[in-house]
Amino acid sequence: MHDTIVIVDYGSQVTQLIARRVREARVYCEIVPCHASCEKWRRPELKGVILSGGPASVYAPGAPQLDPELLRLGVPILGICYGMQALAQALGGRVRAAERREFGRTEIACDPTSALFHGLPAQQVVWMSHGDRIEGVPGARIIAHSEGCPCAAVEIPARAIYGVQFHPEVTHTEHGAAIIANFLYRVCGCRGDWTMGSFIDEEIARIRQRVGADGRVILGLSGGVDSSVAAVLLQRAIGGRLTCVFVDNGLLRQDEARQVRALFAAGIGIDLVVVDAGERFLSALAGVTDPERKRKIIGKLFIDVFTEEARRIKAAGGGAVRFLAQGTLYPDVIESVSAHGGPAAVIKSHHNVGGLPQDLGLELIEPFRYLFKDEVRAIGRELGLPESIVWRQPFPGPGLAVRILGEVTAAKVRVLQAADAIVRQEIEAAGLARGLWQYFAVLLPVQSVGVMGDERTYENCCVLRCVTSVDGMTADWARLPPETLGRISNRIINEVRGINRVVYDITSKPPGTIEWE
Repeated sequence: MHDTIVIVDYGSQVTQLIARRVREARVYCEIVPCHASCEKWRRPELKGVILSGGPASVYAPGAPQLDPELLRLGVPILGICYGMQALAQALGGRVRAAERREFGRTEIACDPTSALFHGLPAQQVVWMSHGDRIEGVPGARIIAHSEGCPCAAVEIPARAIYGVQFHPEVTHTEHGAAIIANFLYRVCGCRGDWTMGSFIDEEIARIRQRVGADGRVILGLSGGVDSSVAAVLLQRAIGGRLTCVFVDNGLLRQDEARQVRALFAAGIGIDLVVVDAGERFLSALAGVTDPERKRKIIGKLFIDVFTEEARRIKAAGGGAVRFLAQGTLYPDVIESVSAHGGPAAVIKSHHNVGGLPQDLGLELIEPFRYLFKDEVRAIGRELGLPESIVWRQPFPGPGLAVRILGEVTAAKVRVLQAADAIVRQEIEAAGLARGLWQYFAVLLPVQSVGVMGDERTYENCCVLRCVTSVDGMTADWARLPPETLGRISNRIINEVRGINRVVYDITSKPPGTIEWE
């Protein structure tokens, strides 16, 4: 019975960042689609509602509208961007296209006497992303404005209704976390009783209830942070009825299969079934260049392997396996599908979400489906996992298949494995690893002329991708020391046959994604 905040999803790509800020403030929250019935939320622990942003214009035909019943729930409401506009429209205000759009960092003047801005400076930088503007809300007081947005924030204190045109959930809003905390504590009166420790206890109880006293679970283990923490959590919940399966799909980093085996035998003590399926995956990918097809082929093959292992367990007298556990995170979900049934756009199909076949045959258990990487790392620390696992950099489930643009072949995999190993060695030797979210190499289907040993070469181009991030939803390219970049480039060109040019990717997310495919 934790204090609960409901977040209504109007299709923003960063809705889960709102949830993350709420959870960081130690308050439990749930995300629901904008078309869900408000009656389902009406319970004693509901303390407030936050309306997310979204890609539509509220006055456009078919745009999601605010359910009038929401205004009768009797709890505080905070509208963010589109959520503020939907709130304004429902309260009788007018929303129209702005003469001057606002995107990016913007300075606002705010009223620190408002509960929303309590203790914050009167001038602050926020992140705007809107092309519409609100022209007043009946009964509301304007509590913030910018040069291009005269109604940047409003309040109706008597009804505990607030709206902000900017995005307090993104890190670019300098006092965004404090604004959300003010809403949670000063407006909603939350206690702040939700922690990663309580999440662990509650998730273990949920898993036990769902799996039952004799149910068996297969967990797809990659050796990365997410699946490793999920494995320990499942083991706590159901013990020996968990079987972890590591699939060597021929698309791993150099020497990764051996490292994962050693790590789990010595570091965690979980028995691991290792399936060598490299030839099977590479054969299925032969001639395939479309990244979405790659992901779906890989997703299906993973499921095929897990299904075969489930049959093997049953045939050996271990009982029927009904469940497949995965370390799926929310960034995987939000890029692959509309996570809560809302109008969010699909960015790319992750092999473990949009890449899964329709006829899965196993029930999914995904304890971290609505968590971010840093939250899973916090759970890993709570569970006592070694630092070497908790701080492993993210690696995509499809592996090097989405870092080799174009057709994937065994020869290309070997070239990229060698280049990627050099990137990791040099980054770690320079002491830069903990400051980076990810650092890796990408092999392009581009050849260029070079000169090596006084001879002409015509070989492949390699891209270095190093980014900083907090949660993987947004990222910035890392400003690495030139001498580190120089050593990486020099070693790749000298040591890896087939590459004669190295370039550095300086694209942030957005507009790019962290992976190239």
